[in-house]
Amino acid sequence: MLYAIISQDRPDSLGDRLRARPDHLARLETLKNDGRLVLAGPHPAIDSIDPGPAGFSGSLVVAEFASLEDARAWADADPYQAAGVYEQVTVKPFRQVLP
Repeated sequence: MLYAIISQDRPDSLGDRLRARPDHLARLETLKNDGRLVLAGPHPAIDSIDPGPAGFSGSLVVAEFASLEDARAWADADPYQAAGVYEQVTVKPFRQVLP
């Protein structure tokens, strides 16, 4: 089943986000290579594809996991979590309708 992992960044977390980014992306690449990743990306803090020093307000990952528990465990092990980037993470089932 698909699950949405919706993460909210803590204020002033851009430096920590940038430092943890390579490890975060490596985990996403693994999901992609396994054919389980639907989409992933950050939410810019301002209305711009490149927010610069304004940074990001959070992230969204939609991927396939065996269960809600597995999706939560994957989210809990995210390098952004370990780096303190996220102040809140919500994991819930997702049903893709389109495309």
